[in-house]
Amino acid sequence: MSESLSCDVIVLGLGPGGQELATQLAEAGLDTVGVEMHLVGGECPFYGCTPSKLMIRASHLIGAVRLADKLSGAASVTPDWSRTAQRITGEATRGWTDDANAKAVQEAGVRLVRGHGRLTAPGVVEVDGVSYAAALGVVLNTGTEPLVLPIEGLDQTPYWTNRDIVQVTELPASLAIIGGGPIGCELAQALARFGVEVTVLEAADRLLAVEEPETSALLTRVFETEGIAVHTGVDISRVDYDDGFTISAGDLRIRAERLLVAAGRSNNLTDIGLDAVGLDPDASQVETDERMRAGEKLWAIGDITGHGRFTHVSSYQAEVAKGDLLGEDGPLADYRAVSRVTFTEPEIGSVGLSEEQAREQGLDVRTGFADISESARGWLDGAGNQGHLKLVADASTGLLVGASAVGPTGGDLVALLTLAVHAKVTPAVLRRMHFAFPTYHGSVMTALDDLDLS
Repeated sequence: MSESLSCDVIVLGLGPGGQELATQLAEAGLDTVGVEMHLVGGECPFYGCTPSKLMIRASHLIGAVRLADKLSGAASVTPDWSRTAQRITGEATRGWTDDANAKAVQEAGVRLVRGHGRLTAPGVVEVDGVSYAAALGVVLNTGTEPLVLPIEGLDQTPYWTNRDIVQVTELPASLAIIGGGPIGCELAQALARFGVEVTVLEAADRLLAVEEPETSALLTRVFETEGIAVHTGVDISRVDYDDGFTISAGDLRIRAERLLVAAGRSNNLTDIGLDAVGLDPDASQVETDERMRAGEKLWAIGDITGHGRFTHVSSYQAEVAKGDLLGEDGPLADYRAVSRVTFTEPEIGSVGLSEEQAREQGLDVRTGFADISESARGWLDGAGNQGHLKLVADASTGLLVGASAVGPTGGDLVALLTLAVHAKVTPAVLRRMHFAFPTYHGSVMTALDDLDLS
């Protein structure tokens, strides 16, 4: 018989949201077991947000130097990938070890259990023959892994995923990227600025297909200007490897030294025992209510809930679940104003519904648009000022339901619009605000003036 231990709550998966939740529950006095089979902290600090943004930051400085000729005078930079690789390996991931994160959760009082956890009954998780029974229940936070594409020949090749490319110490001469979403686009531009010949292949008819069409068109123009080859509407039939990769798609043949597959993520729901708690073991996600409850003695947070693959959403859901587990009158889950940023140049911030999504929901849609390069700040900045604002409103309520902010500060500029969507601030109230001059925020006024809600 397996050993059986009791506790108050089990957090299965210690990615960002799970680590935060387990820590807070333990600090609140609950006997908390945290189960992790890989790295405490999860994808974000080791393979996602942190290492990729170090790469992107370095590439942005290269881009800034290359703009200097237009405004400041002759300047040059010799890109040196070793500096970026050292920051990732030595400073950020510490060689992909989680000692610091593991120590932090344990010092908070969490019982850290290493291994693959599997539900065996409501409130019960088994890890390597040891059964843990939680009086309150289990929180699932099992995260995602790179999506495996069913392309002929691909599985026989040494292709990279995001987990591989952040560990690279020497860059290839050429790189093909399957996937023109946020990850693919961010890494394409970053590596191209370090001298890699980059080709992006996207199945949809445009880059960043979840964003507004105007945004996709602008980023494509920027990529082409920077020498990045873009192929959209591509149906890849085969991938071969022989001292390099050959990607075949109809009449298109792409040769590259290395291949990065960045075509999405799949939820880690296989073999975690969903059937043991009455859930579909073949489900693509775990459905939850507004308190993150997923069943009897069961909660779920993070990517597996299907509300966006964003670290901040996981943390937000962790706060909701914590309140419910502690019996507090805490916040309820609300996804009307989930924001996101793609850290290309220009930076792309979005919140809420796109124009297309709003129309699909049957709203009486109105839009407002402003080209930020035509603003006072855009004119002053000159080079590197590409971007725009797009507001999406429902004329029947007179409220904003979504927005996009694209430009040098798009990720920060979207914060104002996120507040407007979340707090239901009317366009009229926004228009009466005092916007500092000259800032890109001033373009919000221009977009509001273009928004006709009559």
